[in-house]
Amino acid sequence: MKNPFALLSAWMLTFAACCAFAQTPAPGGRSASSAELIVTDAWVRVTPGSDVAAAYLTLRNPGRKPVTVTGVESSAASMAMIHETTVKSGMSRMRPHEEVVVEAGQTVKLQPDGLHIMLHGLSKPLSPGDSVPLLIRLKDGSSLRVSARVRPLNAQ
Repeated sequence: MKNPFALLSAWMLTFAACCAFAQTPAPGGRSASSAELIVTDAWVRVTPGSDVAAAYLTLRNPGRKPVTVTGVESSAASMAMIHETTVKSGMSRMRPHEEVVVEAGQTVKLQPDGLHIMLHGLSKPLSPGDSVPLLIRLKDGSSLRVSARVRPLNAQ
């Protein structure tokens, strides 16, 4: 019989490597994934002369259970929050959105005029081509690191 401690050690090293991979940005900074959630197409709209910007991305859940995003952080801003823009009677309103649930097998897009991430208190002005780090926090306590590319003000 093989040494059970050697097998356990090998398993733990493999598990640790998988966890480290799931929490590091993919090459090019465009996407990240965990066993439960894939984040792609992360971008930020530049806002000249302001310390506020909006970030957008796509969340895809290839798993069999819902995944809940509970929050977001960024080292480039003093505060990051999930918000939702709605239009009622011709009036656009933006409100904080506590959590985003991505059902099993579903995709949720954070995009202009809908769900998005507000970055407040930017530490420096953003220019097209810059990267903004985002940390997506999940209800199970895990998180994903994503790099969002800054696009011009008129980007869609």
